[in-house]
Amino acid sequence: MAAMILGSGMAFLDGSIVGLALPAMRSDLDAGAAGVQWIVNAYTLTLAALILIGGSLGDRLGRRAVFVTGVVWFAAASVVCAAAPTIEVLVAARGLQGVGAALLTPGSLAIISATFAPEDRGPAIGLWSGLSGVTTAIGPFVGGWLVDTTGWRGIFWINVPLAAAVVWIAVRHVPETTGQQERLDYTGAGLTAAGLAALTYGLVERSWPWVGVGAVVMVVFVVHQKLTPHALVPVALFADRIFTAANICTFAIYGALATSAFLLVQQLQYVSGFSPLEAGLASLPMTVIMLLFSGRAGALGARIGPRWPMTFGPLIAAAGLLLMLRIGEGASFWVDVLPATVVFGIGITTLVAPLTTAVLAAAPMAQTGIASGINNAVARTASLLAVAAIPPIAGITGRDFADPDVFGPGFDTGTMICAGLLVVAAACAASLIHGGAVSRDALQSGDGPAPA
Repeated sequence: MAAMILGSGMAFLDGSIVGLALPAMRSDLDAGAAGVQWIVNAYTLTLAALILIGGSLGDRLGRRAVFVTGVVWFAAASVVCAAAPTIEVLVAARGLQGVGAALLTPGSLAIISATFAPEDRGPAIGLWSGLSGVTTAIGPFVGGWLVDTTGWRGIFWINVPLAAAVVWIAVRHVPETTGQQERLDYTGAGLTAAGLAALTYGLVERSWPWVGVGAVVMVVFVVHQKLTPHALVPVALFADRIFTAANICTFAIYGALATSAFLLVQQLQYVSGFSPLEAGLASLPMTVIMLLFSGRAGALGARIGPRWPMTFGPLIAAAGLLLMLRIGEGASFWVDVLPATVVFGIGITTLVAPLTTAVLAAAPMAQTGIASGINNAVARTASLLAVAAIPPIAGITGRDFADPDVFGPGFDTGTMICAGLLVVAAACAASLIHGGAVSRDALQSGDGPAPA
């Protein structure tokens, strides 16, 4: 469990830590706004495009072997990031980091599902979700401290000792497991990468022809998945209502999470005048809540089913986002920031573990790797597209990120859009994930989906 939490947490931490260092990176590397935006997008793009291949490789070649390979790859790419002399090298290395994350992330969850007894699986997933989420939540705090003390390159060097510890623990203590043995769908992977790249480029550069190209490629990908005998995304998994609904919820939730986190860190620095470290401290209340209660949330989801946690969790988190609208010029941590992050943290803690459990319970045990990969791909795709699309929709483009007069109103609009996405997720869970659809026995078994 320690190796899985540290490994996936390392990838999640890196995804959340970079935002605080963007101003320092832009200054040091003399980068334009587009280049800085691609520092974030390059990582998310390769992660979203290849995470399905990572799940399939783990099922085929061995989950521990692929997990360890991903950790080593991630660490090597981190070294290149830390030593990058130009913005172009840094963006390329961030893309390579995403490849490593795509290998290690689905494997961690699949290993937990394969090695824990059925009656322990729900609490174990809750612990993994919570502690991995904690690493994400402390990312801004750690990033702020590192940027203030060592410079932005330190946020990449820290991955090296973490990766060494993960590899040592995994090799010594994690058993090897495999799943369903099938050929890999390289055509599907290529279509996914091309489609997401075109969509992301179009959204970032506000080029509708590129958005159209990306949409067409993704339609071709869906058709290909229906026709190929070795699909990257087994269409049969979506015959289960729980699996489909959970992934719809995942898309809405993680789109809102990624965008709200990105906007909040910038709002605290550019508008409220917080230092990077002070802005990072805003994540601590949510960290404490997730650390204390994630395991209990996982056990609750296993006992009563995921419907109600997945309904009320997003609504509570949406209320927290609305409270964040109070954060503006001269905001107080205790009066404006703390109440919002506490409420938001309660909502996220309530929903994350039951959501993950619902996804895995709906898949056959031999396909937990690919099921986890699909769900992770949905989450990363949502993060990628939402961060690219919502700021421009909210009126924030180019160098407006550094203009408090423009960013402040844009933050309010973007935050309300994120709250709306969470309400959509709650409605989806309430209407499609019925109380009896995933019983305690179903959550603890690996028999796979019932017909929808």
